[in-house]
Amino acid sequence: MIQNLRLALAQINPHVGDVPRNVNCILDYVAEARRQQTNLIVFPELALAGYPPEDLVLRADFAAANRRGLQQVAEASRDLTIITGFVERLGDRVFNAAAICAEGRVAAIYHKMCLPNYGVFDEKRYFTPGEKPLVLNWNRLKIGVNICEDIWTPAPISEFQAAVGGAHLIVNISASPYHVRKGVEREQLVGQIAGRAAAFFVYVNLVGGQDELVFDGQALIFDPHGKLLLRSAPFEEKLMFADLKIPLKRTPAEFEAGDRYLLETAALAAPMIMPEDFGQAPIIAPMKEELAEIFAALVLGTRDYVLKNGFKQVVLGLSGGIDSALTAVIAAQALGSANVHGVLMPGPYTAAMSNEDALELARHLGMHTIALPIHEPFAAYKKVLAEVFAGRAEELTEENLQSRVRGNLIMALSNKFGWLALATGNKSEIAVGYSTLYGDMAGGFAVIKDVPKTLVHRLAHWVNQTSKRGEIIPARTIVRPPTAELRPQQTDQDTLPPYEILDRIIEEYVENERSFAEIIQQGLPAEAVARTIRMIDRAEYKRRQSAPGVKISLRNFGKDRRMPMTNGFKPEAWR
Repeated sequence: MIQNLRLALAQINPHVGDVPRNVNCILDYVAEARRQQTNLIVFPELALAGYPPEDLVLRADFAAANRRGLQQVAEASRDLTIITGFVERLGDRVFNAAAICAEGRVAAIYHKMCLPNYGVFDEKRYFTPGEKPLVLNWNRLKIGVNICEDIWTPAPISEFQAAVGGAHLIVNISASPYHVRKGVEREQLVGQIAGRAAAFFVYVNLVGGQDELVFDGQALIFDPHGKLLLRSAPFEEKLMFADLKIPLKRTPAEFEAGDRYLLETAALAAPMIMPEDFGQAPIIAPMKEELAEIFAALVLGTRDYVLKNGFKQVVLGLSGGIDSALTAVIAAQALGSANVHGVLMPGPYTAAMSNEDALELARHLGMHTIALPIHEPFAAYKKVLAEVFAGRAEELTEENLQSRVRGNLIMALSNKFGWLALATGNKSEIAVGYSTLYGDMAGGFAVIKDVPKTLVHRLAHWVNQTSKRGEIIPARTIVRPPTAELRPQQTDQDTLPPYEILDRIIEEYVENERSFAEIIQQGLPAEAVARTIRMIDRAEYKRRQSAPGVKISLRNFGKDRRMPMTNGFKPEAWR
């Protein structure tokens, strides 16, 4: 026997904490699914709350708002079934929950069993784990429901739902953050689980930016043989439909688990009304290549941080260098060129080519620029300090003064016009502290904070190669040796190892957590490794004061890596 089912997969962009807005978004998608004669519509994990809600979860009034919102969603389920995530509070326990709504009511609730507590996740701080896998009996169809981490751990919840609960279809609702090529990893995992469970598998992930995190969406459907049937386009809100013909006879599957779960079942009496045009084929969107994927993540993360925090326009310093150029391109793509303001702040050591390249970039993007030379305020600072500094040679202090003058000007424009200030530092600089507190680090959001310098160059080349309008970032900006221009003839490599070496060391030490000895076994020069590790460790206090930025790597500075600032541990490289 075959059960026909029209599914709607809602890849939505919730706003953390704004439950009424999220409910309205859900109801809009439900209305469209109803027009398309859908049987079942699936929304992501914590769709009502947004993800991650962090300490909002500890507030009883926030949980109550989730319940009120869920009631509105349930009332919209009179002629179709809805699965959505929400925060549920029962006494002093709080659950990451999935509600199944049908016939105008909440018909069943599943509590997430596997709570992640690594990397960017702190779910054990907030939630109580669920105890029972859930299988819904909907007429002749059986559906297993689980949530995100339930498929990322060894616990075979999906296989249990299929083998013991008889589920023909598994639905996983997720809030799975992006890092480079996470989509490939995720797709392989879901396909393997579908094959092991011998069941259709539906995966729905939220999309959008939230503080440092960005979610790429990428909804998936696999058949019981692990064959991909649907893949959504990533990094955009989307409602997708799929018509499935699900065989109802199940072949018993092997199930081995150290833990024996107690199965929970719920019955749905909601009718399945078949659409007149049943038989639409699901769409498999192409997978983005790596640089296109990274750029899309940076654009989405920037757009959502700016707009969700109530800003409409941004301001940044345009130095003529590659970091500010790439930041400007991303901001223009995210918000429109008219909403991006670039500030040229030439100083005593600024080369003419720097101003020329900054203005050329602005012309290519069609963005507004302001020129604010810093010669006079820099001289005024030095005059004020002259007596105190008498007898001491100019050095790093005076270099940093120039950067801090620029930071003051950027923040003045931000305050006066309500523009969000964007910092332009990259991951390589932030890692080793090659940046100035209250200077070039000033800003509300650091767009390329998690982008190493070598990747900045790759992205800059990619922007020019893929542009339909010709060169966007001036070629000289890309090939010119990086320089802060704070003293005569200065280049970054006066202070730092070559970026090709530096970025490899940072990746090994920060992302892979390898020791000094393990890193030099990779063939990297011992002196450069030791010097880089010392700089990374000493710069922790700076990073704590830096603006948030889009996470694209496996381990970023921020939510992922949390080292103590006052730290007496001395790695081998310090000895």
